[in-house]
Amino acid sequence: MPLIEVRDVSLVYDTPSGRVVAVQNASFEMEQSEFLCLLGPSGCGKSTLLNIIAGFLRPTSGEIRIGGKAVTGAGMDRGVVFQDFAQLFPWRTALGNVMFGLEMKGVPREEREQIALQQLELVKLGKFARSYPHHLSGGMQQRVAIARALAYNPAVLLMDEPFAALDALTRDDMQRLLADVWRKTAKTIIYVTHNVAEAVYLADRVIVMTPHPGTVKTEIPISLPRPRDPLSVEFLEYQKLLLGQLGQQAAAA
Repeated sequence: MPLIEVRDVSLVYDTPSGRVVAVQNASFEMEQSEFLCLLGPSGCGKSTLLNIIAGFLRPTSGEIRIGGKAVTGAGMDRGVVFQDFAQLFPWRTALGNVMFGLEMKGVPREEREQIALQQLELVKLGKFARSYPHHLSGGMQQRVAIARALAYNPAVLLMDEPFAALDALTRDDMQRLLADVWRKTAKTIIYVTHNVAEAVYLADRVIVMTPHPGTVKTEIPISLPRPRDPLSVEFLEYQKLLLGQLGQQAAAA
């Protein structure tokens, strides 16, 4: 049985201008430890779909199942990392932020501190455990957010364009770090992006979404060895393939 099942999920908003279909009949499955990217232009519903999987939004129709259980709201089986640096608690140190989910689970202080330190070491921030968010760069804050999401050992990690606000060099470093963290933890990851090269670099499989209304257009496996070389001919061919799918969407629109 797949770890994650997205079955005919739709979400419709009522607005003063009428009904807006944000996601329509989206369906896909994921195996455990798979790295999946949701790719598409702004307004295609990829972040909305991620929020439905996270349990922050309730679909108008369809269902999400994780480990065979229907998603009816937010849960500790899902860790979430957002784009916004403000997701960290400014009054807590890096260590305090990473310990938060463990506190919610009732883990004893000594044990949760040990786990949190291990996660900070995993994202190469062990030396900054006592630093506050405003002392950290944007990339470092995102590393703390990743460590916090991993600390309470969720079954699934959901990431909504977490590196989009970073400069190009930092973003490249963070992509390499995330690929390394995924290799070490074998987490199941759903990652939202509009960056084609990022999707090819990170994903086992890319789901291309269409806009207006947002639904799954196609699924493309990325059969490249890791670590991946963004300058290789094969890497560039996958980029062309995905850009072709996105270009067809633009032409159709």
